[in-house]
Amino acid sequence: MSTTTETSATSLLRFATAGSVDDGKSTLVGRLLHDSKSVLADQLEAVERASLSRGQEAPDLALLTDGLRAEREQGITIDVAYRYFATPRRRFILADTPGHVQYTRNMVTGASTAELAVVLVDARNGVVEQTRRHAAVAALLRVPHVVLAVNKMDLVEYAEPVFAAIAAEFTAYAASLGVKDVVAVPISALAGDNVVEPSAHMDWYGGPTLLEHLETVPVGSDPSVEPARFPVQYVIRPQTDEHPDYRGYAGQLASGVLRVGDPVTVLPSGHTTTVAGIDALGRPTDIAWAPQSVTVRLADDIDVSRGDLIAAGPAPVPTKDIEATVSHLSERPLRVGAKVLLKHTTRTVRALVKEISYRIDIDTLEQRDAPDGLDVNDIGHVVLRTAEPLALDGYSDNRLTGSFLLIDPADGTTLTAGMAGEAFETVSTGTTEPLEEDWV
Repeated sequence: MSTTTETSATSLLRFATAGSVDDGKSTLVGRLLHDSKSVLADQLEAVERASLSRGQEAPDLALLTDGLRAEREQGITIDVAYRYFATPRRRFILADTPGHVQYTRNMVTGASTAELAVVLVDARNGVVEQTRRHAAVAALLRVPHVVLAVNKMDLVEYAEPVFAAIAAEFTAYAASLGVKDVVAVPISALAGDNVVEPSAHMDWYGGPTLLEHLETVPVGSDPSVEPARFPVQYVIRPQTDEHPDYRGYAGQLASGVLRVGDPVTVLPSGHTTTVAGIDALGRPTDIAWAPQSVTVRLADDIDVSRGDLIAAGPAPVPTKDIEATVSHLSERPLRVGAKVLLKHTTRTVRALVKEISYRIDIDTLEQRDAPDGLDVNDIGHVVLRTAEPLALDGYSDNRLTGSFLLIDPADGTTLTAGMAGEAFETVSTGTTEPLEEDWV
């Protein structure tokens, strides 16, 4: 069985970029696309024409990602820009997220499915408030890998002590949030140093280029060590002469591995049975693993419908009372007493906001009262009561089955993104290991 930890050309890495305004994030993404030969000729020509019209002699690579007219006029990134590219070693989906404080929700959106976050800092300014905010959001969303890209090294004369100090400060802060994997890379996006090609100006750095790290970082996790979670999306009952008694449950395996003969529990009902068969691409198979889309057949004729969760291994306990960390995405405030719809995997139920325990100051990570509820971009802790029981894993255990959305029942607007459980991983207060200076 193959796993998602491969680094072959068939593997896919979803990653997000974040950085403060004017740190050169869009230039970095443009450089990455340009130097990896992922830009079409007509796109490059359009950027060259736009650059000349603005009086620039060289192509402004930031224009490859700043697609909105408002972004080009202001020289900033406003919305999340998704880019798809590939190298001989791996395929990529890049979410280029905005740097402004008021667009924190956009970073939450872009990083929610990311397996790696590139946090950009200006070598002249070092770690600033927005850098800490981006690190906190990455930790909140349990992004497993973080890259610190120290940009504009050409403007500090490629000085190693400047890079080393920034890398040490950021790594210590990220570790305090529970981020376990941080790699720091000194770069110049404008000049192309250590983005795709190694820099000739920083012979003191012996680590990978940014692209090399993106191509080789382990992707995902081994599904064989995770409990199987299969949200039912559709019940298949053809009732034809060829298949008069066929009953299958179609969906995408969210995590883990399912095998024919495995004992499973159907949630929230709690009925137990075994896997009688698995069909993939119209053919029977003995095994399926995340994130395959398959049809599962069960040994017993029990009531299973869309929104139910077929679980193998340790199963979550269904509950109507949910405590979660949430990021509020809507301009409409979230208030205590609000009646909402809660969408968890393929199941949508009515819910009530019983309590807004506190709001998290993302700059200091302090818990503050939220008497007026949560406003747009706020991150806080809430208690919800649902009309029907839900089987949620803790978000720290499973990012897919531990997450949910709150939706306005009146017009279907997405209000809030939720993560079951506490905001950040508990970090040991004991002595930490010395930082490994990979660049030496």
